Amino acid sequence: MSFALGYGTNGFANHRLDDALRIIADLGYRSVALTLDHHHLDPFAADVVKETGRVAGLLSSLGLRCVVETGARYLLDPARKHHPTLVSGDTAVRIDFLHRAIRIAADLGADCVSFWSGIKPSDVDDETAHQRMLSGVGKVLVEADRRRVRIGLEPEPGMHVQHLAQALALRAELGDPEMLGITLDVGHCVAVEPVNAAECVRQAAGLLVNVQLDDMRPGVHEHLEFGEGDLDLPGTLAALAEAGYTGVAAVELPRHSHAAPDVARRAFAALTAAMPLADSEWVGEVDHPWLVDAERRVRAEPAAVRALFPAVGRKVGRQAMRPEIDPQGLIHGTVDDLARTRLLAALAGVLPAAELAAEVTELYRYGDDAERRGVLRGLTTLPPTVVEAGLGLVQDALRTNDIRLVAAALGPFAGEHLDQHSWRHGVLKCLFVGVPLAAVAAVDRRTDPELLRMIADYADERRAAGREVPADAVRLLETS
Repeated sequence: MSFALGYGTNGFANHRLDDALRIIADLGYRSVALTLDHHHLDPFAADVVKETGRVAGLLSSLGLRCVVETGARYLLDPARKHHPTLVSGDTAVRIDFLHRAIRIAADLGADCVSFWSGIKPSDVDDETAHQRMLSGVGKVLVEADRRRVRIGLEPEPGMHVQHLAQALALRAELGDPEMLGITLDVGHCVAVEPVNAAECVRQAAGLLVNVQLDDMRPGVHEHLEFGEGDLDLPGTLAALAEAGYTGVAAVELPRHSHAAPDVARRAFAALTAAMPLADSEWVGEVDHPWLVDAERRVRAEPAAVRALFPAVGRKVGRQAMRPEIDPQGLIHGTVDDLARTRLLAALAGVLPAAELAAEVTELYRYGDDAERRGVLRGLTTLPPTVVEAGLGLVQDALRTNDIRLVAAALGPFAGEHLDQHSWRHGVLKCLFVGVPLAAVAAVDRRTDPELLRMIADYADERRAAGREVPADAVRLLETS
C-alpha cells in the first residue's frame, strides 16, 4: 500500500517505549505515532537530546517511520488535562512545547509534528480565541520553517478547531504556509463531520501530513476498535490511496493500553482485511469468498499457505489491475499478485520472524513465475525483521529477463531497502528489457548523478548503433 500503517504509543502507555516500539514492529506495522510524554521521550528531560538520538537509532533498526504527537494529557500541567493550549491565556507554555517537539522531530527524522487547538475557555469569546490561535500557530511555524519540519493541525471534537473546514480556513488565513498541513483522525470524521471519512480525505488531499485510524459512532468522541463503530474502513483506506497519500496512517486507541499487544494485533488484522493490498486500486476482489476463507486458514494453520498460494490465480483471476493503461500488470500488478500479497500479510501476522523469512523464501523458490511475482509484490506487507531475506529475493529476480519479475522486484520494497548500487543497475535493466520506469518505486527520490551518467552512456551507445533510445531514458535525462 502507498501509506505506512502504524500504531500510536499512547495506546502503549503501560509499556516502556523501547518495548512498545519493538512490539509494534514485530506485529508488522511500518510506522509509529510517538506521543511525547513523561514516560515516552520526555521533551523536558535533561538528557532529551541524547535520548532522542538513541530512539532515532532504534526506530531505524526496526524500520519504523515516525510522526510526533503532542496530545499528552498531563505533561504540561499535572492538575489540568491538556492545559495550557493555543487558545488559553498562557499560550507561551504550549508554544514552547511545540517548539521542543519540532526539534525532536527533526532529530528523529519524523514526517511531522501533529497538534490541535485546545478547548476554548468558557470566559473567552470566539474572536479572542481565534486571534490567539492565529498568533500561536504563526509562532510555531517560525520554528517549523527553520527546522524544515511539517506540522499538522488536527481538528478535534469539542475543541476550538473541531471541523476540517475550520482547519482548512485557518490555514488559508495564514497564507497557506508550506509547512502547515492537516492531521486527520478518521474516527473524528464519523463523530462530528457532515460527510464521511472518505470524503474528508478527499477534501484534505494534498495537505495530509498525518492520519490517525480508529472507529467511532456519530456524535460520540470515543476511540473504538475497528468494527465497533460506524467507520467504513475499506472505503476510507481506499480514499487515502486514491488521494496519493504516502505518509503515516497510525491506529489511535489511547484508552486501550491495558491490552495493548492484543488490541494492536487485532487492529493490524482488521486493517489487513480492509486494505490487504500493496495497491489499493484492487477494490473489486477485496471480499472474494475464497480469499477471505484462505486468509482464515493461513492464520489458523500457517502451513496451509503452501497449498493455497499456487491456487490463487485459478480462484480469483489473473487479469491486470488496470488493463486499459497497464495491460501486462507491470505497473499496477495483477489480481493474483495482490491476492498473494493478502495471504503474505495474513502469514506475517502469525509467524515469528525467522519462520516467516523461511516460509516466504520457500514460496518464492518453489513457485512459478506468477507465485514469485506475488511474493515480490507482497514484500511491502512484511515486518522489518525479514528485510534481509526479501532483499535476497529481489536480487534473484533482477538476474532474470522476465519483465514482470523485474517490474515486481523494483516495487516499493526495493525502493525503500535495496542498496543504491543494485537499485541503479535495476533501473538500467528496466531500460534494457522494456520495463516502464513507472513500475519502479522511488525514481524521483533515488535518482542521482551516477544513475544519470549510466543512462547517458547507455543512450550514447544506442545512438551510435543507430538504435532508438527508450522514451523513459530520454525523459529522465531531460527532467533531472
